[in-house]
Amino acid sequence: MNNRFVKKNQERIIEFLLSFSGFITVITTIGIIWVLVIESTHFFSEISIIDFLTDTEWRPSDSRNPHFGVLVLLSGTVLTTGIAIFFAVPVGLIIAIYLSEYSPKKLRQWLKPMLELLAAVPTVVYGYFALSVLTPFLRQFIDNMPLFNALSAGLVMGIMIIPIITSLSEDALRSVPKILREASYGLGATKFQTAFKVILPAASSGVVVSIILAVARAIGETMIVAVAAGTMPNLTLDPRDSVMTITTYMAETASGDVEFGSLRYQSIFAVGITLFLFTFLLNSISFYVKKKYQETYE
Repeated sequence: MNNRFVKKNQERIIEFLLSFSGFITVITTIGIIWVLVIESTHFFSEISIIDFLTDTEWRPSDSRNPHFGVLVLLSGTVLTTGIAIFFAVPVGLIIAIYLSEYSPKKLRQWLKPMLELLAAVPTVVYGYFALSVLTPFLRQFIDNMPLFNALSAGLVMGIMIIPIITSLSEDALRSVPKILREASYGLGATKFQTAFKVILPAASSGVVVSIILAVARAIGETMIVAVAAGTMPNLTLDPRDSVMTITTYMAETASGDVEFGSLRYQSIFAVGITLFLFTFLLNSISFYVKKKYQETYE
């Protein structure tokens, strides 16, 4: 009787702790959104949201005629993220398919943890690697490329997010039922055909989710782009140019001598809520895609 009573109380305590942890997460998220909305409201009371979204200049420090065109920062963010995804997706998927379908078990047990160590490298180290190693290498082949450029930053960001794509995609590939592989081999398909025409489509929900999560991670990256891409607001899609991203501006402004409550200070929250909405949209798409594919295969 006493043992049952003790176990029941233990279950209640564990249930309370789990519920409390979930409650803390929800409250923290609501608090972040509240701060962003309140501070952004102050900003948009002085700057038109239409100008904010359509202006092609970003000059917040100009005391006479400041410009807050977030398109400039968005272009830098999209450019560096696009380069990262263009590089990381094929490399990450090829590694995931190799680990899942081709590599020996002992090699996979050694190689996958080693690959995931890339995610443990501090991003500032990636940034200085791009600046001191990759950029000088690229400048040997690309004429007139500045020291700070979007190409180096994007490529190194791609290296950083490879473990996300590889790990999640490999898990999705390995979760495909063995019977699909056997059926494909039974019909005379080669290992290559089975991997790319049977296993990869069957695991496409997990693969797409891994790519979307990698995009969200790249969009939120700060130190790599701050160190390697520069801090020059530039509306361009040329990867050779120096650019400023949303996260770079937020880090630079928050760490500078900006007057509290000033328009430039409040612009941090305006671009912050833009970034939040962008990543929230990507996560929502990820959730929808995963749910849709699960319903299809169920």
